[in-house]
Amino acid sequence: MFKSKYIAVLFLVFVIPMITAQISPGDLTTSHSQLEGISNCTQCHELGEKVKDSKCLQCHTEIKSLINQNRGFHASAEVERQDCAKCHSEHHGRKFDMVRFDTKTFNHKDTGYPLEGAHAKVDCRQCHAPENIANSEIRKRKDTYLGLDKKCLSCHEDFHQNTLPKDCLSCHTMNAFIPVTSFDHDTADFKLRGEHASVDCKECHKTTTKNGKEFQQFTGMAFNDCKACHNDPHNNQLPGDCAQCHTETSFSNFIGKGRFNHNRTDFDLNGAHKKIDCFSCHQKGSGPTRIFQDNIAAEENNCVACHNDPHENKFGQDCAKCHSEESFIALKEMDFFDHSVTDFPLEGMHISVDCRKCHVERFSTPIDFSECKSCHQDYHNGEFTENGTTPDCKECHTLQKKFDYTSFTISDHQNSNFPLEGAHIATPCFACHVDEASDRWTFANLGNDCIDCHNNIHEGYLPEKFIPENNCASCHGSEAWDLVRFDHNNTDWPLIGKHTEVACSKCHFEISENSELISQNFSTLETNCASCHDNIHGDSFAINGITECSRCHVSNSWFPEKFDHNTSRFPLTGKHEEVDCKACHEATNNNGEPVVTYKLNKLDCIDCHS
Repeated sequence: MFKSKYIAVLFLVFVIPMITAQISPGDLTTSHSQLEGISNCTQCHELGEKVKDSKCLQCHTEIKSLINQNRGFHASAEVERQDCAKCHSEHHGRKFDMVRFDTKTFNHKDTGYPLEGAHAKVDCRQCHAPENIANSEIRKRKDTYLGLDKKCLSCHEDFHQNTLPKDCLSCHTMNAFIPVTSFDHDTADFKLRGEHASVDCKECHKTTTKNGKEFQQFTGMAFNDCKACHNDPHNNQLPGDCAQCHTETSFSNFIGKGRFNHNRTDFDLNGAHKKIDCFSCHQKGSGPTRIFQDNIAAEENNCVACHNDPHENKFGQDCAKCHSEESFIALKEMDFFDHSVTDFPLEGMHISVDCRKCHVERFSTPIDFSECKSCHQDYHNGEFTENGTTPDCKECHTLQKKFDYTSFTISDHQNSNFPLEGAHIATPCFACHVDEASDRWTFANLGNDCIDCHNNIHEGYLPEKFIPENNCASCHGSEAWDLVRFDHNNTDWPLIGKHTEVACSKCHFEISENSELISQNFSTLETNCASCHDNIHGDSFAINGITECSRCHVSNSWFPEKFDHNTSRFPLTGKHEEVDCKACHEATNNNGEPVVTYKLNKLDCIDCHS
């Protein structure tokens, strides 16, 4: 019994360790010591095979995660094809360092995070320190190089205290935290232009203390108003944005014309005022506290405070009644203007005339109004001009009525070179003074002779001695055309008896049935009675073919006063003296004409008495 127990003890003491030594080449490191023992071999080993990486990664999940993300040293091309055991072998004892490499020769680029700039000079443990590891499990591992993040703020303190984005490299470089050489101010809301581009950052971004730490502000700054950074040299006397007048190139470079909103002042700029240079009104030499303040009390409706009054206060000082700010010469409607304050008060028809009819240029341009023809064209084309002097139109015309009305009366006409007489007084003016060819009124050079207006219907018919120099007045008067006062005694055939009562046309004119003049004869008329009168006796009393009416008749009456029956073949005696001529001398019809037979061939009593 004792012997059996002794053998068992020897087996446990000597044989089992020898068997174990044949299976395990040595003790595991301290980090893997919990896997010690034959029962745990398959935690890392496959039976009959070497250690597989998949077994390692079942425990080292942080490495597996990095490999799956293609991140870190173990995912690099230098490592990914190698077995884990090549670098991290086991069974070398508890104190064996499984993670061993030369930090001086290690190529940090293989981690996917090459060391650049100042990082290349930093000791590894300044970065690979527990306080920089976010994962609490990894942080517990002693001297681990795992668990770091590429983000700057995973190692560095946030100087900006969460006021700027986390992408530090958008502004800073690996060489040094300052100066900030990567930041492009054009990507900010405030682009640097002009003098701003050369200003030190600290001039605008002041360093202060925040949360007990040094802090430099870059966000939340007021930059829409220059006065947030710059002192206002105008002492807040000028409203609006500084950029209306100044540029970032130079404060003294003034660009305010057309940009400054003058309507924010008490004097709105309108019309031509918008185009005027600022220093036409304001003194350029004033200091910044006085610039543009020299006319601060100017009133919009007090034009003469700045402008000379070309009217010399003749029309008052309310310039806006006539003028606008668009242009001094571009006037408003002038219907309201009181022309009586000028040297030419408007009267009559002038009141309704459009201003521009007279003021064709500027209203202030002097107009010669000494004569009507200064404005109006002389309709008469100088007809009344004598010795270079034209009478005033008002002698015939009036402002109260249109030009075609005349105040020239018949009484005035009587003082002219042609006083009106007779029928001329009743003749309308246009009958003499309107030229039918041009349809224009004319007054001069009309002539005073009858033929200057009237046709000479006797031309070629009357001998010149009866119408000397075509002077119709030798026969006619102005009372009426048919009142002829010609003295027929001056002719070869003086008028006597009833002939003095006969109208001239009865003897001298041949008139048609339509009362139209066919011909006229004054010089070749016969003087015998039969040339004008019908010979009712036929040839009864003709001697040698000529009937001499005057043997029996006189001009005073057709009655045969000169006929003495006692000189005939049948002297009247007794009762025959009382018998009417017609009782014996009856009228007969001769070819439709009545003919009285006076020479009777039967003189016996029985020829008349039965």
